Amino acid sequence: MLNLDSLIIEFDKGLRTLFSQAHSARPHPDTDLPEAAMDDAEKKRAAALMRVNHSGEICAQALYQGQALTARDPVVQKTLLQAAQEETEHLAWTARRVHELGGHLSLLNPFWYTGSLAIGAVAGLMGDKWNLGFLAETERQVGRHLQSHLEKLPAQDEKSRAIVAQMYTDEVSHADMATSLGGAELPQPVQAAMQLNSKVMTGTAYWV
Repeated sequence: MLNLDSLIIEFDKGLRTLFSQAHSARPHPDTDLPEAAMDDAEKKRAAALMRVNHSGEICAQALYQGQALTARDPVVQKTLLQAAQEETEHLAWTARRVHELGGHLSLLNPFWYTGSLAIGAVAGLMGDKWNLGFLAETERQVGRHLQSHLEKLPAQDEKSRAIVAQMYTDEVSHADMATSLGGAELPQPVQAAMQLNSKVMTGTAYWV
């Protein structure tokens, strides 16, 4: 049930997501890979793509936290919180890689977080089957987005590519988990609206 204590906890999570350094329980996927020789244009492109991925993980954190806040079934709530924990690792991986490439994190991350938290809370209020369906569709769209980045990243940038590849594996796992727990397929207009929202975020975060 939504109460003041829950709101305070989520507010604290939001502050830590946006302003604290994320940590990963698993080793970073690129730990044992050498830094590739890239020219300035390649580094700039790679940093921009990884910045987009980092902002995507900010959104994912907020979505799952919002969904867990309003989920009815304790099993669904636990599933969402587990997914959010893995997304925290993705935050750590992408943030470090952006800085290694000489880039900066999106200045609009607080905006992405706030909007995604609200969307997640609304999804949770719609009921658990739609909540899980929203999670599954979100992860499928993120997976397609990550695959496109594997094509756009410089071929020699093995470090960034290793991070994106592991993120893709995790996102597919989250989608499968949500579907297996009874997630409903979202109506096509909802899927299209989600794609449009994602396009706006990724297009803006690439530059800002």
